[in-house]
Amino acid sequence: MASSAGQTNSGGTPPPAPPVRRRPGGRTSRTRARVLDAVRAELGERGYDGLTLDAVAARAGVHRATVYRRWRDVGGLLADLLAATADDDWLPRDTGSLLGDLTALNEENQDALTARPSIAAALLAASFRSEEAERGLLRLWADRYARCEVIVARAVARGELPPDTDARRLLVAATAPLYHQLMLLRTPPDPGLPAQAARTAVLAASAGAFAPGEAVS
Repeated sequence: MASSAGQTNSGGTPPPAPPVRRRPGGRTSRTRARVLDAVRAELGERGYDGLTLDAVAARAGVHRATVYRRWRDVGGLLADLLAATADDDWLPRDTGSLLGDLTALNEENQDALTARPSIAAALLAASFRSEEAERGLLRLWADRYARCEVIVARAVARGELPPDTDARRLLVAATAPLYHQLMLLRTPPDPGLPAQAARTAVLAASAGAFAPGEAVS
């Protein structure tokens, strides 16, 4: 997701998570934070083609040798930025209804994709140019989808959905229209789109469209 959920490869299996590493602390942690802040700024302003280790080092006020030694290349910077993005306590809002939850999720996604500069959009673009960014983004989306499955669990508990509803397929159906309109068709942001896309997905889910027997082979 941009900040929460998003499209993924149809039927694809997310790559395995990287080995757990001990989190750096003290000066190392501060250096990482400064460098990743600089990556966000450079990526948002210049895009993937304009992102360089030298520019990031200069913007972060860190010696270039430190950046080259730890991150090696632009792909390493993007992979670490995505790993840091996933290392948070974000959870989807609980509005009390499936429609409200999906609309709130879509509103977050639309805000992330239409921000200026949009780091979410820049990372999506970079994932087509960098294998490390692609792997990092797939891991991030897998994490966000897993966190968003609580939306479907709450709806089942409230009696809004059948118990066998496929959470992943429902979430993709609810969020995909935003990515299609904003990233592919480049249409101006529509304040009504988050609720419209959510409502369509809710109607389909209520009719059993995301039950296991309805899966496309």
